[in-house]
Amino acid sequence: MTEDLIIKKTGRVGHISLNRPKVLHSLNLAMCEGMLDALIAWRDDDSVEAVIIDHSEGRGFCAGGDIAMLQASGKKDGKEGREFFYKEYQLNHLLFEYPKPVVAFMDGITMGGGVGISQPAKYRVATENTRFAMPETGIGLFPDVGGGWFLSRLEGRLGQFLALTGARLDGAECKEVGLATHYLPADNLAEAKQRISENPDRIDGILGQLSDIVPEARILQNLDKIDKFFASDVYEDILAALDADDSDWSAKELATLSTKSPQTCKVALRQLKEGAAMETFADEMRNEYRIGSRVLTRHDFIEGVRALIVDKDNEPKWDPATPEEVSDELIDSIFAPLPADEEWEPLAL
Repeated sequence: MTEDLIIKKTGRVGHISLNRPKVLHSLNLAMCEGMLDALIAWRDDDSVEAVIIDHSEGRGFCAGGDIAMLQASGKKDGKEGREFFYKEYQLNHLLFEYPKPVVAFMDGITMGGGVGISQPAKYRVATENTRFAMPETGIGLFPDVGGGWFLSRLEGRLGQFLALTGARLDGAECKEVGLATHYLPADNLAEAKQRISENPDRIDGILGQLSDIVPEARILQNLDKIDKFFASDVYEDILAALDADDSDWSAKELATLSTKSPQTCKVALRQLKEGAAMETFADEMRNEYRIGSRVLTRHDFIEGVRALIVDKDNEPKWDPATPEEVSDELIDSIFAPLPADEEWEPLAL
């Protein structure tokens, strides 16, 4: 077990709290392994009827994975990064298939890896502190941890918009579009957890009782525009549609996209298109592991982390530099199957 996690049984529930407040509770390999161990143990433990996932102090639920480690690995041979992705995706898949109800409290910054451990949960609780995003196009990675499954199943083209722009949604917006199942005031969370631990067979009623009136979801004002301008699975078509429109909204989104990795944007569009057709979540994670194992060592991820996280100059030099230079052959190579002995597989339980 790692001190980066607090794992305990409270009443009739298993309780996992992420505990890396200085890095917004981002996941590392040991945390993924610790969560897997706990979930596997509780899976067949009749005294555990449900699982709660939350975070300890601070404003992050989980702001992703260990980006510094991933970049350092990508600069070398990618081995350590691939090991992390493999375990993290097994964790995402175990949560997706978990036979007992999981309640994820997304009370704070929920990005990347935090999306991967909250979206598979049956109950996803947002608050006024929730900030949900998949910002990977800004660092040359891709919207992984099941993004191809969850984002592609949102209404209209919202998933493609979120994947490309990295736009942040607040708690009310998450509830409105289905990324959260409930909206509770943060002040009610302690009571919710206590009551759930005592009566895990009444989770629906407890969360319903403690829910608040959901504020107006601002994203609703833009869904028609998102569906119109982000309609295509061809990245150049989206950019052309935005460029041809003279509204402030289109100009703002075009400016946002101009800062993103063209390679990652094309990867994300294909990933969501394929993800929408996937029959099982395991198929989705196998596809994402192929992508992750390759983009990890490519220029854009190493450069994106340097520009946005290490040096913080916010001036990444993408290569290929333009969408037109990102060839179909390059994207095909990123999605190609791995050798049979290197493919991702779910836990054998």
